[in-house]
Amino acid sequence: MCGSITKKRGQGTPILFVHEFAGNHRSWEPQLREFGKRYRCIAYAARGYTPSDVPPSGDAYSYQHVMRDAVTVLDHLKIESAHIVGLSMGGYTTPQVALNHPSRVRSMTLAGTGSGSERWQTAAFHKSSRELAHVFERDGSAAVAETYGNGPSRVPFAIKDARGFAEFQKHLAEHDAQGSAHTSRGFQGARPSLYDFENEIRKLTVPALIVVGDEDERCIEPSLFLKSAVAASGLVMFPKTGHVVNLEEPDLFNRVVGDFLGRVDAGRWPPRDPRSLPDKSAPLPWNRDAGKAI
Repeated sequence: MCGSITKKRGQGTPILFVHEFAGNHRSWEPQLREFGKRYRCIAYAARGYTPSDVPPSGDAYSYQHVMRDAVTVLDHLKIESAHIVGLSMGGYTTPQVALNHPSRVRSMTLAGTGSGSERWQTAAFHKSSRELAHVFERDGSAAVAETYGNGPSRVPFAIKDARGFAEFQKHLAEHDAQGSAHTSRGFQGARPSLYDFENEIRKLTVPALIVVGDEDERCIEPSLFLKSAVAASGLVMFPKTGHVVNLEEPDLFNRVVGDFLGRVDAGRWPPRDPRSLPDKSAPLPWNRDAGKAI
């Protein structure tokens, strides 16, 4: 693993926070302040995000590398298992940890998860991610913060909280351009669709909370898929909210995640009762052959 920089708060049951592509370890500050009152909270900067290491080779940025980094952080801190809270890129990494190291995951919170996973959209997502890597290398992070940082799923944040959004853009503008380019090309631009892991995901027994904004269109269908596939999962949709749910609605996010973690620790977050399942003969949106969104 690359050397990673971590922020630690509080004592108690560990929570590992895994950040999104456009954020870094600082993106979890509202959660560190709240959950640090009663949990041992750890947020770390992923490889390619200063002040952690920025490997020079683009081959060092696959989704497998990023998954192993999360486990190595737990190893380094001598944590046997933790609640893992991931947003977007971190939300993709979190189930990868559960699939490959299930004993290390007490629960998983998957927020704003699944961009590029819809079958009709995966190729376009990979292409745009590779193009974004070139923009990082050509124009730098500050320019990307003004373009990519103002994408459709982030507009609700800008409208709702101008000060918070300005801080988000400032942090994005400070990213190491080459590290972000490698991440955009190697992780974002090459990772499989979450649906490719459907058989494995359906075997997971780890408790899961899925959080999505109702104005984060590219993550809504994948969130419904995850709700259907993970037996011990619950789904929360935030109204009038975009992609960065933990910063856009920090109080609401903290409340629902706090309630989830409390129930898990009390043994009160069971798998879904089979009696509540619908008729399986009806096809679900992500299994249809349509070439466009349902």
